Formats: sequence, structure tokens, C-alpha cells
Amino acid sequence: MVRDGLARFVPPPADRDDLAGAWQALVGWARGEHDARSARRVEAEAAVRAAQEATAGAHAAIVALFTDAQVQPPAASPQDAEATLIRAAAVTAERAEAAWQRMSERLGQAREQQVQRMALQQESRVAKSLAGHLRANNFERWLLEEALDMLVDGASRILRELTGGQYELMHDKGEFFVIDHHDAGLRRGVRTLSGGETFQASLALALALSEQLAGMSTTAASLESIVLDEGFGTLDATTLDVVAATLENLAARGDRMVGLVTHVQALAERVPVRFEVHKDARTAYVERVGL
Repeated sequence: MVRDGLARFVPPPADRDDLAGAWQALVGWARGEHDARSARRVEAEAAVRAAQEATAGAHAAIVALFTDAQVQPPAASPQDAEATLIRAAAVTAERAEAAWQRMSERLGQAREQQVQRMALQQESRVAKSLAGHLRANNFERWLLEEALDMLVDGASRILRELTGGQYELMHDKGEFFVIDHHDAGLRRGVRTLSGGETFQASLALALALSEQLAGMSTTAASLESIVLDEGFGTLDATTLDVVAATLENLAARGDRMVGLVTHVQALAERVPVRFEVHKDARTAYVERVGL
């Protein structure tokens, strides 16, 4: 009967011919089974305690996340703690998403305002600079500097044409200089120019000034002629040749008539059309020579 009560635990088979031996075998098996089950119970209890500790640790970690996010963790009974935390986390995530969206919109607005701020600062700098220029003395100085820049730019273009690309004209702090492209772009003061080169630079400035005056005229006037009287009698033969070649190149452009007043016969003979003034004891008369 005792054995029948242990049938569900699958005891070892009994030897019906030796009941005492069978009983001893059953007792030994029962002791071993008891020890094994006791050991497994200890292990199971340890596993339960570990699981409980892990659950408590996870709960504490989640609560810490709420605390770090400055969100009050929800109060709940141990049975509902998990579901309550899940719901609270979902609500907090939705609120955080909405807050992030608002911050993104405000960041975009801040960037737009930064662009507007930079534009306004630029306008402020321009207005401040213009206000400085519009002061009586500064405005006059600014106009003179602008006019001088335009004059030198125009003269530099003409000088390049007159010198075959050798010279350009520039100015710096009221001083005039030439850039010599035949000497590796060396910047030289105009005082270092020869007589013929000085004449070319002066002629370029005069022509550029005439162009500026025509451009500033309110009646669209054009200066189609220029008369030069430079005291050519003081120039040597080489300089006279440079002057004559320059005037011939200028006349070849065809955009204006060039008049020349000179007593130097060698220079006058290179002018294709000239008017000679003759004087006798009674009167003076003008004679056209050439074409």
C-alpha cells in the first residue's frame, strides 16, 4: 500500500520474492529522491529571489529614468507597477515628442531671426557709413576720391593703348604711379618716367578727364576734339618722336580730332593737316598745308 502511494514518483521495481530487500531499496530510493528534491527546491528558491531582485532593480532603473527626465514616477501597487509604468512612459514620450516639435519650430524661427538680424546689421553698417560720408567734409572727400578713382581707371586704360600695353596708371594716397609690364609689373613713381612717357601719362589723364566731363554733362554733350600746347620746343628729338607717335596713334582711333599748337618744325611736319600762321610787316595770315 505504501508503494502504491509513491507510484506517481516512479519508484524502482520491487522484488516480490524478497520483501525485506525490496523495502530497503524503496527506503534508499525515497531518501535519495528527498535529497534531490530538497536541493532543487533550494535552487528554485534562489532563482525566485534572483528574479525578484532583478525585477526590483529594473523597476528602480525605470523610476530613475523618470527622475532623470524630471518626471514624477507614478505610484502603483506591486501588482500593477509594470502596466502603470508602461502607460506613464508612453504618455511621457508623447509629451516629449510634442515638446521637441515645439523646440524645432522655435529653432527654425530663431534661425530666420538670425538671418534678419544679420541683414539689419549690414543695413546699419551701410547707413552708418553713408551717414559718415554725408557729413560736409567727408562727403566732399568721398566724392573727390570716387572721381579720382574713375579718372585714374580711365587714364590707365588709355595709357595702355598709347604705350602698347607697357604702362598702367594707379594712385595711392594722392601719389601717382605706373605699373611697368615690361619690367615684371614693377610699380614706379611717375617722376621716374622719361619726357615722352610723362607726356603720354599726362595725355591719358587729359583724355580721361574729357570723357568724365562729357559723361557728367546733363545735355549729353560730347568732346570730339582736343587741342594740345605743351611747349614742345623743350623736348629732345627722341621725346619728340614719342610724342608724335602717340598723337598719331590717338588720331588713328578716330573718336576725336586732335589739334596741336607747336613751333617745332619736325613735329609739325608729321601732322597730316595743319594751318601755318605767317606774319609780314603789315599783317598776319593763316595758310592751310596738307590735305
